[in-house]
Amino acid sequence: MGIYTTEITSDKIISDNPLHQRLYRAYVDAMPFVRGDVLELGCGEGRGIDLIEKKAKSFTAVDKIESSVNKLEKKYPSHKFYASSFPPVTLFSDNSFDTIISFQVIEHIKDDVLFIKEIYRLLKRGGTALITTPNILMTLTRNPWHIREYTSESLKEIVSKSFLDFNMKGITGNDKVRNYYEVNKKSVQKFKRLDVFNLEKCLPSSIYKIPYEILNRINRNKIKNQDTKLVASITEKDYHLNNDLKDNLDLFCILKK
Repeated sequence: MGIYTTEITSDKIISDNPLHQRLYRAYVDAMPFVRGDVLELGCGEGRGIDLIEKKAKSFTAVDKIESSVNKLEKKYPSHKFYASSFPPVTLFSDNSFDTIISFQVIEHIKDDVLFIKEIYRLLKRGGTALITTPNILMTLTRNPWHIREYTSESLKEIVSKSFLDFNMKGITGNDKVRNYYEVNKKSVQKFKRLDVFNLEKCLPSSIYKIPYEILNRINRNKIKNQDTKLVASITEKDYHLNNDLKDNLDLFCILKK
């Protein structure tokens, strides 16, 4: 049994496919940077492990969802998995890893400054960390699972408190992806027009998660039913790593120690 919500996207649900492929693409673009002892902070159900392990000397992962960690331990017995919340990351000493990956995690972290500081502490000298997070400029509606979202500028401000050497890029898509985005945008706007009491803005996140999950799933299924071919045909090759532009779907930050 998976842990999937619309936030933890499934590779087995057709309506989730465009987002799954977008998230998977980050791992593809991470491959040139992966080397040595690798740590993934927030591994979820292990979307990128099959790729990462090809270039890693060792692979270690941490996630707060214990059921996910238990499943990954059985699937990848040669790797190390820990169930733990963070930051701080109390499991490891300073200068422990050559590569640290944390994709679609920082937006869930209350103390993002400490999170980046911990990544810096854990990296070996000469090491590389890779972070992705949604670009708030392209977000279509409030996500109650996120504590905050970032612009390129606001993420740079946070990472610069610990890292002097970093490069901001982004994940974007081709015409097929942009077509899906526009269809999704129009559909979301229709739902939002029904929110006459402005519940999206007013409800506490803990309560808003319930209607958000229901409506998000309905919306994804609606788009799939309208054009299954478009939804199902998108692959990771329809996305690519881009320069730092305002219409990137996700921010992709490369941090060097």
